[in-house]
Amino acid sequence: MIRAIVAVDKKWGIGKKNDLLFNLPLDMKFFRETTLNSTVCMGYNTLLSFPGAKPLPKRKNIVLCPQGVERDDAIMVHTLEEMLSAISKEECEVFVIGGAMFYKTMLPYCEEVLVTKVDADGEAEVFYENLDLHPDFECVKQGETLETNGYNIRFTTYKNNNVKKI
Repeated sequence: MIRAIVAVDKKWGIGKKNDLLFNLPLDMKFFRETTLNSTVCMGYNTLLSFPGAKPLPKRKNIVLCPQGVERDDAIMVHTLEEMLSAISKEECEVFVIGGAMFYKTMLPYCEEVLVTKVDADGEAEVFYENLDLHPDFECVKQGETLETNGYNIRFTTYKNNNVKKI
């Protein structure tokens, strides 16, 4: 199963200056626990945004890098076709983790999207597609409102009713 996992502000913003909008300890814990021992796939700028530009530990990291960069610490692919091929070989869950263009490209292939909704405006520069307005997606689960680091958040799950097969 391919899922995306993302935190959005109330305008579906996801980032600014190649960084997250908020410091949300509960969301970071949810992300870590949800993606642990799975495969995460991302665009190259997302990898570069991690501490030390290092892949996430205890996960298989597949990185789309059209620029042709090669690294030994992650599986580097250079085209969407290579990415889809690499994902199709995975036996565990695959999580799409960013950035904005990669999310947009992979959204049709995602069976579910795990969205942490933050009740705040992060003055984002990049945005996720508003799944509440997307004809193929429906919200199938909404958690209770929780407080973390001064922000109210809610964990939600969206289901894709028109998944594009790899």
